[in-house]
Amino acid sequence: MKTVIIYSGGLDSTVLLYHLRDAGHELHALSIDYGQRHRCELGHAAAICAALGIPHPTADLSAIQPLLAGSSLTSPEIDVAEGHYTEESMKSTVVPNRNMIFLSIATGHALSIQAGQIAYAAHSGDHAIYPDCRNEFADAMAIAIKLADWKQVELIRPFVDWTKADIVRRGAELGVPFAQTWSCYKGGERHCGRCGTCIERREAFDLAGVEDPTLYNDDAPDVEILRANDWRLKPNGDDCDSYHS
Repeated sequence: MKTVIIYSGGLDSTVLLYHLRDAGHELHALSIDYGQRHRCELGHAAAICAALGIPHPTADLSAIQPLLAGSSLTSPEIDVAEGHYTEESMKSTVVPNRNMIFLSIATGHALSIQAGQIAYAAHSGDHAIYPDCRNEFADAMAIAIKLADWKQVELIRPFVDWTKADIVRRGAELGVPFAQTWSCYKGGERHCGRCGTCIERREAFDLAGVEDPTLYNDDAPDVEILRANDWRLKPNGDDCDSYHS
């Protein structure tokens, strides 16, 4: 099956890339530059696809960044929240209507290359924060996609009921190069180890029992401290006791 995968270069979408490749899909990866703060992820996506020989166009939508203001990922003046992924402050990372935009572009690309499916890596942990990762949203989009053209394109989301730890375990089974993936919303030279997506990444590796090869900043708290504090950052900064790679 020819399948367009919405691909960021992050952990979830990279595991999905390998998962679908293992299942025999003819993959066409699509990345989107929407002016995101962490656009360094696009370079990671390109490198992984090049290594696998997977076609990988990038849609340059960076001009729409001002139209999607109000998120810490698109508005430089808004700080990226630190802490656990499920905390209320993480809603500041929601980019208005992002997945609908992504799915619309992917649908057009799929139709143009006669692909029968579009895949994206929404998982169960996303639902609390991102409304466009909920099953209700994806179900509605699946219907809209089928109505968008006379040709039928199916929307699939194989990880929708998986936890992040499940995804890490599957990635380990498939030999995913986790160190080459990018998650951090701050977009620095290394993962900060403190923003919501970094904490979620670290928690997932720990719960999955898989070694985390990610390089984190010097002030990233120790995993043992995070685990003891239920993966929350301590407000007084006592979680910054040691350096981690």
